[in-house]
Parts: sequence; C-alpha cells; structure tokens
Amino acid sequence: MCAIMGFSKKELTREEVSRAFRRTRSRGPDATRILETPSGYLCFHRLAIMDLTEAGMQPFQLDGDAVVCNGELYGFRPLKRQLAGKYSFRSGSDCEILLPLYREYGLEMFSRLDAEFAMVLYDSRKDELIAARDPIGIRPLFYGYDRTGAIVFASEAKNLVGLCAQIRPFPPGHYYAHGQFVRYADLTTVEQYSTDDLDTACRKIRDKLIAAVDKRLDADAPLGFLLSGGLDSSLVCAISARILGRKIRTFAIGMDTDAIDLKYARDVADYIGADHTEVYMTRQQVLDALEEVVALLGTWDITTIRASMGMYLCCKAIHQRTDVRVLLTGEISDELFGYKYTDFAPSDEAFQQEAKKRVDELYMYDVLRADRCISVNSLEARVPFGDLDFVRYVMRIDPKLKRNTYHMGKYLLRRAFQDDHLLPEHILWRQKAAFSDAVGHSMVDDLKAYAEETYTDLQFETLRRKYTYCPPFTKESLLYRELFERYYPGQAPMIRDFWMPNKSWEGCDVDDPSARCLSNYGESGR
Repeated sequence: MCAIMGFSKKELTREEVSRAFRRTRSRGPDATRILETPSGYLCFHRLAIMDLTEAGMQPFQLDGDAVVCNGELYGFRPLKRQLAGKYSFRSGSDCEILLPLYREYGLEMFSRLDAEFAMVLYDSRKDELIAARDPIGIRPLFYGYDRTGAIVFASEAKNLVGLCAQIRPFPPGHYYAHGQFVRYADLTTVEQYSTDDLDTACRKIRDKLIAAVDKRLDADAPLGFLLSGGLDSSLVCAISARILGRKIRTFAIGMDTDAIDLKYARDVADYIGADHTEVYMTRQQVLDALEEVVALLGTWDITTIRASMGMYLCCKAIHQRTDVRVLLTGEISDELFGYKYTDFAPSDEAFQQEAKKRVDELYMYDVLRADRCISVNSLEARVPFGDLDFVRYVMRIDPKLKRNTYHMGKYLLRRAFQDDHLLPEHILWRQKAAFSDAVGHSMVDDLKAYAEETYTDLQFETLRRKYTYCPPFTKESLLYRELFERYYPGQAPMIRDFWMPNKSWEGCDVDDPSARCLSNYGESGR
C-alpha cells in the first residue's frame, strides 16, 4: 500500500499539509515526498512493491504534469513497451506509465486500466487536479472541501479530519475532472444475462479466476497469503501454489479457546505444502485492540468491526515477525456468489439485485476492512476475486444458475474446481462460515459481553438517542459508534448503513448480522 493526498489550492502551509499527511505514514513507511505544484500539493508515502529502488519513488513527473497513485496496474509491461517509442522511462514501476497514458488518451485512460488504484494527477496545462478510483474501490480514496473551498483528496478519512467539515468517500468507478465526478465504469448493471450453460459458466469461472490470481503474483517484494480455511482464501492459495511451483507462505488466525477455522486452514496448508503460520488471539487482546481497530477502520458498522479484529491481529503478527510485504486475500467472492442469507432470496432477480447492491457497496465494508487491517501494518492487499474481468463475467451469469438450489452455497465456484484436485474434498465442499464467527464464536460473544458491561440499560437508551443517522440498536453497536465519534466526529454518513441481511426477505429479519442467527446456519461453524 501507499498513501496519497492532493490539494487543489495552496491555502494551507506546507507544515499543515505534512501534519495531516503523516496520519497515514504506516501505509507507506519507506519514503515520503510532498511536491508543490503551481496551485497546490501532491503527497506520497511509499511502500515499495514494484521497483524497490529510488527510481520507483513518486510523484512521477512529465513535462510539468505529475501523478501520485496507490495502485497496482496489471499488464503494465505490454503497455510500457507500446509507449516506449515515444516516452522514456526511468523505473520498473507500473505507475510510471500513467502520465504517458494520460497524454495519449486523456480521461479515457481510466476505462483502459486493468488495475486496483486510487490516483491524483496534476495537469499543468489546465492547472487543475484530476482524481480517479478503480471500479470496485479496492484502493481507498476520500475527498472534502477545506475552509477555502478547495477540494482535497486523501487515501484515508483520517487525513481529512480537521481539514474538511464533511468527509466523503470518492465514488468507485469515477473520475473527478473540471469540477465534477464522472462515472467511467459500471461492473454491476447487467442489461442482458449471459446465455452460458452451467458447464460453460463453471469453465469460465475457473479460467478467469486462475488468470486473476496469476497477474497478482507479480511483485518485487515478498508475497504472503491469508488462509482462513474457507473456500475462497483456500482457492487463492492453492491456485497460487500451483502457478508458482514452490512453497508459499500462508497465515491463519483463531481464538485461543475455540478456533473453528484453524484446523481447516492447517488441512489446506498441509495439502498444498505451504509454509504455514498459525496466530492465536485472546479475549484480552481483542478487547485491547478494539478502539485502535475502530480508529484505523473509520467505520461504526458491526460486521466490519467484528471481522476486522482477527484480520488486524493476524496482519500485525505478519508485519512484526516476517518480511512479507504483499498479501493475497479471498474477499469479494461472497458478494458475487452469495452469502448464507441469500439462500432466502425470493426470486432470481432479487438475488441479482442483492449482489449488485453488495458489490456496489463493497468499498464501505469488506474491502474497507481488508485495506485498513493490511495497510496499517505496512502491507499491501491484492484481491483476485475483485479482478475486473472476473467480476464483470460473474455478474452477467444468469442468477438462476447462481442461486443456491444445489443445497450448497457457491456451488458454481466449487464445481468450477472439482476436477483440479487443488483442495481436499472436505474443504472444497465445506459449508460457508463467516470469518468473524469462524475465528471462534467466543470472539463475537466477548465483544457483546463487553458492551453489556459498558452500558446500563438506561445509559444505552439515553446515549443512542444522540444519533439520528443510523442510530445504534444494540449496546454493541452503541459502543462502536461512540468509539467512531472520538476519531471521526460528525462523519457517520461516510458509511451508508449497517451491513445486515436483507430484512425484507422472509427468514432474514434478524437483529444481528452474524450468520449464526439464520435458520440455515447448520454445520457452517463446526
């Protein structure tokens, strides 16, 4: 990961800019540079991943133009070769091609990128900033307006606290230019479903996921893999091990008392011959880390915070104990192929619209969780299930094929790899368990109990009335909201709502986001 900021005016002093930017130094601990443009600033904290030399340091500049980018541009080498006849390059960094691409294609460049990115570009001819974010929002970007009315862009909301009255997430799949936001990519609106049958769809899922993993293995820094023992992360690890043809480094975490997933992660690691590390966390470690986790996340959502506890502590151990810099993860599969609660979808179209809503909002929930837990520990996340070609295709599969009519969630994804023998059969066909539950049911129970101890019933009823936007409805949600407001006062609208099953569906009107509350949980967490 890296951290970026962009200021459209120079009303703030360099020291004020530096002070705000330092809040995200952990995203890029290797080097820092602040470039003054004629009208503003571009800021960059570097985590060296591609071209580890000084030549890869940003901002990159070209004839007065400049750019800072937190991203990975896949397939950049063929593009670089095409541009090399007209432009000279001084580094092996993927992001150095951005300014030549802008010169060649202007604002159309964004729709040409196969990338996870957030960037701010200074156009010297127009003396203005241009900003853009990838179509899913895997890389974070926020914006606001300072006291002078100047727009400010930043990797994280914490950079803008105190500078901007209202902090807003930069919409994924958009660019900002000439004072307005323009959508350049929409992966989830499907006008006509694919006519592929089950076998064809599964074959394409397999091929596209393998390609998505393959392109994300390109790094000049050491790779690692988060392995929960669930289907998604297990597939990413197994595919990677086969492509690389060598032992990969995998990491799993669980509660010290009742870790559910650790035994499954161990089975996968043994099967693929990984160099596997297990991390254990205690009740006290979870409670001690809670405020820090809410502060680094910038959310009050129950599901996101619960699921972040294990991920944060696992990544912290990786940062402290290893030289790993890049982590591949299994996020985004659930939104595409379904959760436990989407088994209750009343129709094919309802399933499809729920998938669209979840993918469109990922940047506020699971993607936010993965980015912050990993980046605060000076690591970079890569998300194969978020590959643009893969997402675009899976969204176009007829929802009648994706719905769980097979008595097995994510059936298409499992069937796609059933003949490859990449995983043990009991892993490939294991029922889904939510990460926040599968690290150990005791973790969520401990958090709930701590919230119960923190507030009396009267305190709960009194305090929750302070909040008119998405008001807390349990003591746990009140605890998270109060912690959030300490660090991001008045910024709750950055998150759209609580991540909950679709309450309008029969069987989903529950008051807790845990899949344990659903009637079809069954063997999931065992």
